Order: sequence, then structure tokens, then C-alpha cells
Amino acid sequence: MKHRDAVWGLLLAGLLVPAAQAAGQDGGPLRFAPAPGVQVQAEVMEGGSIDVRVSPSGKRLELAGAADADGNSRLSAEDIDFDGRPELVARASVGMVNEALAVYRFDPASGGFHALEADTHGRDSCGNLMGLTVDAATRTLSSSCRSGPMWYTDLYRFAGSKLYLYRAEDVLQLGDAFDAALEVDHTGEQGPLAVWRTFDAQGRVLDSAIGDGLVAPTGPSPVPGIQATVRPARLFLFERPGATSTQRYLVQGDRVELRDAADGWVQVRYQNAKRGAVVGWINVN
Repeated sequence: MKHRDAVWGLLLAGLLVPAAQAAGQDGGPLRFAPAPGVQVQAEVMEGGSIDVRVSPSGKRLELAGAADADGNSRLSAEDIDFDGRPELVARASVGMVNEALAVYRFDPASGGFHALEADTHGRDSCGNLMGLTVDAATRTLSSSCRSGPMWYTDLYRFAGSKLYLYRAEDVLQLGDAFDAALEVDHTGEQGPLAVWRTFDAQGRVLDSAIGDGLVAPTGPSPVPGIQATVRPARLFLFERPGATSTQRYLVQGDRVELRDAADGWVQVRYQNAKRGAVVGWINVN
């Protein structure tokens, strides 16, 4: 699991408003209407599973749910998929700060519930939906998790009924060679640099930008990258990572935007007054 800064991650989490206040936290059953004319009663059973009763069909279901080490879970009814109808959500504390989730959508055709699963193409950081918050304005789900002293965030969106990983981060570990090449703009407090990649529903990369690893960009693509200033007299600009020769270079004082990173190389974009945007890679191994 990847890492994020714990202190700032907790501050960030405090700024996010949960999608709905959890219901049924007093130990009693949760009651809600997932569809017109349908009523559901859900209750956490011993071990963390969820007993679900659907009326007027009379159907009774047992769902896996989400539970802490003692089998405890909090149930709520929240509109997770932005269709105006609530889903059944189970939340449980994991460790000191993480929160596991299980989300179930009602299926009118079968009269049952199906677990909401996301298509991540193996690029997510948290492994599952965790610490979920819902942003109705951008129709985005934010999943956050902590490992060790660091936090990560995965952003999800829907394509029709399919939930897919929309944006994820790759925290960078850049050393002295990077610092010698570029002076990064810092505005106030800032976390580690991270590549934020935006994906389509098929998992193709639409855009990448290097930004603050503590603040997930929730807006549309393209995401602006952090600005930096070239430090050495000449900074060679290569066509691709691993290239060994080039005739292009930047000079001291040039301003660049950080766009991507791979294998000890950083992609930058320089706005040339005559040629427009110039994109290339610098070697910071």
C-alpha cells in the first residue's frame, strides 16, 4: 500500500463532508426505501454480516457487510451512484484511522442487493473503497487510506452504472539530482509531490500532472501541474525516458510545468514564445 502524510491527511479528511449521516448507529435496524414502493430493514448481525429484509416481497438476505475486529459496523442509506435513490452502506473502523466500506445497490429486477465493485485496472492505491466521501457537485467518489505515516486518495466516477477509477496518485521520491535541476514553487504548506493520473472508463491514461500529494484534484482534466524554475546553466531536454542524446535544452531561469515521472525521469512542459508548448523529459536519476 502506498503512503501519504498522516497529519495533513487527517486535516484534509476533516474538510470533507460525508455523503450522509450514518443511520442505525444506536444498534437498532436501519430502514429506508431503495426504490418506489420498496421498504428495506437492515441490521448488523454478530460477526458483522447484515441481515436484510425487503418488503412487500418478504425476501430476506444476508450480506457480507464490513466489520471491525469485534464485528461492529455502522449502517447508513446514502446515494452513492447519484441516481436519486439510496444505497445500503456499511462502514467499519480498520486500525487506528482507516475505514472500510461495503456498498450494496438495490436491483429492482431481482428484488435483491448487489455489491458495488469498482474497475481499477490495478492502479488504485487503497485496494478497496475506504474512507468514502461523496462529491455530488462533481459526481465523484473519494476513497482515502493510510499506511504508516502516509495517506493516499483514489477518485472514482460512474460511466453509466459502471464505477471506475477516475484519478489516482503516485507519490514521488525525488532526490538531490531533482533539487539541483529544478526549484519547485511552494505556496504555503505542501505535501510530497505526486503524479496525478486521470483515466477513462477503459483504464486509458487521459492526462497526468505532478501536484501536491495531499490535495486530490477533483476537477476535470487536464489538471495543472506545479511550476518550477530551471537552476543550472543548461538542463538537457530529452524526447523520452532513457534517451541518451538530444540537442534541446533549457537554460537557467526558464519556467516549466511538471507533468509526469517515470524511472527517475521527470516530464516538463516549457512555453516557448515562438514555438508554443515544448514537452520533454529531464534525467533526475
